[in-house]
Amino acid sequence: MLKRTALFETHTMLGGRMVDFAGWEMPVQYSSPVQEHMAVREAAGLFDVSHMGEIEVQGPGALDLLQRVTTNDASRLQDNQVQYSMLTTPDGGIMDDLLVYRINYEYYLLVVNAANTDKDFKWIKQQSGSFNAEVHDTSAGYVLLALQGPRAERILQDVTDHMLDRIPYYWSQRVSVDGCDSRVSRTGYTGEDGFEIFCAPIHARHLWNRLLITGNSLGLIPCGLAARNTLRLEASLRLWGNDMDETTTPVEAGLGWAVKLAKGDFIGREAIERQKTSGVTRKLAGFVVEDRAPARDGYPITVDGQQIGHVNSGSPAPYLKKNIGMAYVPIDFAAPGTPVQIVVRGRPVPARIVEMPFYKRGRRFD
Repeated sequence: MLKRTALFETHTMLGGRMVDFAGWEMPVQYSSPVQEHMAVREAAGLFDVSHMGEIEVQGPGALDLLQRVTTNDASRLQDNQVQYSMLTTPDGGIMDDLLVYRINYEYYLLVVNAANTDKDFKWIKQQSGSFNAEVHDTSAGYVLLALQGPRAERILQDVTDHMLDRIPYYWSQRVSVDGCDSRVSRTGYTGEDGFEIFCAPIHARHLWNRLLITGNSLGLIPCGLAARNTLRLEASLRLWGNDMDETTTPVEAGLGWAVKLAKGDFIGREAIERQKTSGVTRKLAGFVVEDRAPARDGYPITVDGQQIGHVNSGSPAPYLKKNIGMAYVPIDFAAPGTPVQIVVRGRPVPARIVEMPFYKRGRRFD
């Protein structure tokens, strides 16, 4: 049986089209993916992302445990700061990517991908034996809303007394939102400014409806997973299971910046250090299709008739009005400007490798 978030009935009442996503019955769209995508780029969109997992690590040894299992340097975090990181296998493969929230020195909240919650929890718990730390899967205690878009701050500010401009990018604060005790962070998965609101499930419907009513005049609409996917792809944000998994490493995925070798030993360090030193034979590259046909996930990529990879993530980009994608290609074909072909239903169509991100606030590729 599929899991449901506390907002399931609210989604169906709003006409959300529900689909199976990582074992959860989630809204893939309400109006249309393109309309929802453009609302986030130009105004604001509200997402239910309560399917994401939450794992709490607490105790005197919490930091040491996180230093052992994650790639980034959690010792650099201050209270309420957030960090992007990864869990890696001994071979350097990406078990998952996650956000690490430092609540205080002995209390950390990890936000992990829905499909990996159970696996991640068991893995971290298994590694915790020699550390003075407790590991708990607290996912059932949270609802997570994502308010994204250039008008997100203005909308959320109307329902809280906390000065939101005092929450910098990748920080969080405990905040009362319309009377509901919440933790509000500023990270995002769309390429736009925005906020994540963690609250107890009992407050979910109230906050969801309050935000939609408050933001209605400013163009806020509910958004589904289809728009979330095209938004993150325009911003070149990786999706675990598509653009990275246990067969790919942080260096190959272009995420080496989230690996801090200087912090000391961690699981996967030796393999990743070897790649950083000697280089890789393939890397994740962005491409734009020079044809009206979109490149879908799994389509072959060829050069002179020889397959060199396949599309890991591909889609039309509603805001950019281009067909874009990401793929692992041999390092010899990864330079921007390199011509390649995408095989679309048996027909090779021209494409070229481009720099990522495709879209960044205030800038997009030509």
